[in-house]
Amino acid sequence: MADYDAEKMWEGAVSAKLTSCRADQIWPLLEDFFNFGKCLPGTIDTCYGIEGISGQPGCIRYCAKTSISDDGSGEMTTIWANEKLLAIDPDRRCLSYSLQENSIGFKSHMATIKLLPLGSQEQEGCEVVWSFTLKPIEGQTIDHIVSLYDSCIQAMAKHIEDALQVKSNE
Repeated sequence: MADYDAEKMWEGAVSAKLTSCRADQIWPLLEDFFNFGKCLPGTIDTCYGIEGISGQPGCIRYCAKTSISDDGSGEMTTIWANEKLLAIDPDRRCLSYSLQENSIGFKSHMATIKLLPLGSQEQEGCEVVWSFTLKPIEGQTIDHIVSLYDSCIQAMAKHIEDALQVKSNE
């Protein structure tokens, strides 16, 4: 692949604007590190803590997705990752984590999720920014990785807005 260079790190960021949700409404969902799968239903089937206390740096979660293999065999395959919380800042509403062992092929992977207010008033919604740095993956392109992150953040934003809308109507 043209942009594969094992010496260079890939960096990227994706974002989604949530106009009907405030950062203070969304933050509790993100800071619950062991239950991140609730933000990405359909993308993550399983998410739970395997070490430490959720929300405290050093804790590790297991995330997985099981699906039917693309090879036509009908067999179930599971992609998984152990993710370690590196830092969390409730005041700035951001957290950073790294992938440890995983079946995805990511090596030296670190990501940060931040909530940023839209406009000068927090009542005007917020933007979720998900940035990452990782070693290139042979056979992949940075554009493909950015596309994967973008589809995840768009799905997450829609799910969060829908869930918070239902909750406010109860």
